[in-house]
Amino acid sequence: MASKERQPLVELRGVSKSFGQNAALKGVSLAGWPGSIHAVTGENGAGKSTLMKLLAGVHVPDGGEILLKGRSAALGTPARARRAGISTVFQELTILPNLTVAENLCLGRELTRGGLLDLRALRREAVQVLEHTGIALDPDRLCGTLTVGEQQLLEIAKGLHSEADVFIFDEPTAPLNRTEVDKLEGLLRALKGQGKLVFYISHRLEEIFRFCDTVTVLKDGAHVATQPIEALTQEGLVALMVGRELEALFPERPASILDLPALRVECLAATPHGPAVSFTLHRGEILGIAGLEGQGQREILRMLAGELPRDGGEVHAATAAIPPGSVEAAVRHGIALLPEDRKGEGLYLDLSIEDNIWLGPLRQTALWRRAPRDPALVRRLAERMGLRTPPAQPVGSLSGGNQQKAMLGRWLAADVQVLLVEQPTRGVDVGAKAEIYELLRRFTAEGGAILAVSGDLPELIGMCDRILVVRGGAIVADLPAHGATEEQLLGHALRSESISKATA
Repeated sequence: MASKERQPLVELRGVSKSFGQNAALKGVSLAGWPGSIHAVTGENGAGKSTLMKLLAGVHVPDGGEILLKGRSAALGTPARARRAGISTVFQELTILPNLTVAENLCLGRELTRGGLLDLRALRREAVQVLEHTGIALDPDRLCGTLTVGEQQLLEIAKGLHSEADVFIFDEPTAPLNRTEVDKLEGLLRALKGQGKLVFYISHRLEEIFRFCDTVTVLKDGAHVATQPIEALTQEGLVALMVGRELEALFPERPASILDLPALRVECLAATPHGPAVSFTLHRGEILGIAGLEGQGQREILRMLAGELPRDGGEVHAATAAIPPGSVEAAVRHGIALLPEDRKGEGLYLDLSIEDNIWLGPLRQTALWRRAPRDPALVRRLAERMGLRTPPAQPVGSLSGGNQQKAMLGRWLAADVQVLLVEQPTRGVDVGAKAEIYELLRRFTAEGGAILAVSGDLPELIGMCDRILVVRGGAIVADLPAHGATEEQLLGHALRSESISKATA
C-alpha cells in the first residue's frame, strides 16, 4: 500500500520525550500509511504508549516533528488532535458508571435543543453508532452494570464515533472474550478498507500477526525495527522485543509431580443445576483450566477462593475441609486468589507497593492485635520478584507486569500454599511474562500449587503441567500439558458430546 501513496498519512521524525531524568523516547521515527493496520509493540517501558500519546496530543514532544498528510502539526492537546482527525481508544477505561450507554457514547458531543440536552436525539444517535459498529449494547443500560469486556466495547464504539482518519487502539482486547475479539477484527478491517490508518498497540503476538500488516518494535525508548508482518515469525518478533526466543519464555517443567494433594475438590457444581466436577491439585503442580468463555472455569476458581457460594460439594486443603463462601476461611487454609482485574479487585492503587504487599499477612492477623510490619521481608520479596521500584511508590503508577508481581508478593508474604490465578499475564508485556512464569514455577518448586484459568491457550500449554478442559460446567478432558496442542484443547472445548471424565 505504501508504495502507491505519495506520502504517509502520519510521520514522526526523530521525536524525543523525557520525564525528568527518564528519557522515554530517543529520536524515534515512524511512518504510517492509509489503509494500514500498524502494530506498535515492545516491552513495558519501551516507549510505545508515550509515542502514541504524542500523536494523541496527550504529551508534547521535546524534540523532533510530527507530520499529518505531509504537513507539520503542533497537536498539543487531545482536543486539537481530535480536530486533526486522530481518535484514540486508551487501555484505561473512561466509562462513567452512573451514565447510560447512550450518554457515555455521546459524552463531549452532546446534542441540545433550546439550550437543553436533547435526550431523544442523543439516544437516536447512539443507536445509529451501535448499529453501525455492530456492537450489541442496550443504549439505556447503566454502564455500572456492564462487564469489563462490554465497557471496552463501548470505549471502542466511542473511538469510532468520529470522522477520524487515524485511529489508535491501546491494548483493546485485554478484557475481551473470543467473540468480542472477532467483532473487533471486523471493525479493524472495515477501517482499513475505508483507507484509515490504525495504530495498534499490543503485547499479544497472535493478534499482531492476525490483525496487522506492519509492525514497529521499540526497546528502551528507541526504534528497533519496522517490518512488514509477512517478513517476521513470532520467534523473530520476540527476539526483536526482548532479545530471546519464544521458547525461552517458559521455565522447564519438573520431571515428576509429588503425589501429595494440595487441594481436593469433590462434586463441586460450577453453575446452578449444572454438572459436578471433581479433581485434585497436587503440591508442586501448575494445573490449568481451559475452555471457551463462560463455561464455568471462572466460577470454579471463585468458589474455591470463597468469593462465590458453593451449592454442595466439598473442598479439602491438604486434610482440612474448607467451609463454603468465606474468603477468610480460604486464606486461613492457605488458599489465595489473584483476580483477573488487578486494578479493580486486586490492588489498592493509591497505596504503596509495601502496603499492598503487607495486606497479605494482615488478612491473617486478628483485629485486636497490633498490625505487624516487616520492611525487610518486603524488600526481600521485591528483590525476589525483580521489583526494582522503591517500596514507597504508589502501586497505581507501576506497569501491568509490576502490578501483577506486587499482587503475587502479597500472598508470598502471607505464606499461602495454593494460588488461584485468573489470566496470569493479561495486559503484561512479553519480557514481564517470562518473569511471572518463572516466579510461579519457583512457587511450585518450593512446595506450593497453582490452579490457573487463562484464555491464552499457548500460555496454558507452556506454563502448566496438566490442563483440564471445561465445557458447560463439566470437565471434559484432563491432559498433560507437555505435547498438548491448541487444536486438541479447542476440539475438547467445542465438541458437543462428553469426551472424558477427569480423574485425579
